[in-house]
Amino acid sequence: MAHFVDLVDLAAARVGGAVLETNDEFFAPKENLLKAEPAVFLPHEYTDRGKWMDGWETRRKRVPGYDWCIVKLGLPGVIHGVDVDTAHFRGNYPEQASIDAAAFGGTDASVGDGAWVEILPRSPLLGDTHNLFAIHDRRRWTHLRLNIYPDGGVARFRVHGEVSPDPAQLAGEIDLVAVENGGTVLVSRDMFFGSHRNLLMPGRAANMSDGWETKRRRGPGHDWVIVKLGLRGAITKIEVDTAHFKGNYPDRCALEACDAAGATIEDLTERVSWSNVLPQTKLEADTRHFFAAAATPATHVRFRIYPDGGVSRLRLFGRPTPISP
Repeated sequence: MAHFVDLVDLAAARVGGAVLETNDEFFAPKENLLKAEPAVFLPHEYTDRGKWMDGWETRRKRVPGYDWCIVKLGLPGVIHGVDVDTAHFRGNYPEQASIDAAAFGGTDASVGDGAWVEILPRSPLLGDTHNLFAIHDRRRWTHLRLNIYPDGGVARFRVHGEVSPDPAQLAGEIDLVAVENGGTVLVSRDMFFGSHRNLLMPGRAANMSDGWETKRRRGPGHDWVIVKLGLRGAITKIEVDTAHFKGNYPDRCALEACDAAGATIEDLTERVSWSNVLPQTKLEADTRHFFAAAATPATHVRFRIYPDGGVSRLRLFGRPTPISP
């Protein structure tokens, strides 16, 4: 599978993404496109308009043209790739799709026809498939227009990339690893039950599946995750939230940091020297834990859990400290 799927979904509803407008949603509503969970198929479920489908589906087009919908990215940023997922659409998927992008300021009322740039030309789709397309335009975008030719259904639309936050929102004390501030999970030792990307998501976890959870360890050792801060900063407060993890939370945790702008994953796992920010500290079930930290500038952190288990959120509060020119 394409490497870009490991990047955050900039359009996900859970980070504020929204489908603003479409020219047609006769069989299934546009909002389904950005749902977090994979599409499902209910063989005996029908509506008064036809077969119930878990996606966006337009009527059969009897005139020239195509269908489209406009998506506001929850996290404006640089797009590396998209997934036009036609799961369960077999005889009713579009033949082709294209994508236009725009960077709008202010309110959504500014969305119009004059500022769109094509970032994916008309490309063939397959039914019941993750149709993955790399995007090579490295500009910052806020909105996308998904075009389907001539009509049909798309189950999910994922937009993977790097967050590019508004600098005006990065003043004062902020959560330096929040996904909306550009924080990124680079690698972890294990994420068998829950993705490590959940650690940095907005808000508190909805349930146990909305966190990072490793498998049960049967031997020595412990689990860990390495996170790149959205921007270099001095960490002054740490929050470790074990919400919903009751019989499977880690016994202890620890946090280390390094100041290594531009470091690769290989550097971070093999060569970088880490400094201790939080020593091994006892955790409790289903609890928000807060710890003070010395204000040491850092670009990356390594969060360790002992020996295994689940953590729903990691927050690292502090002030940005750019490198002096």
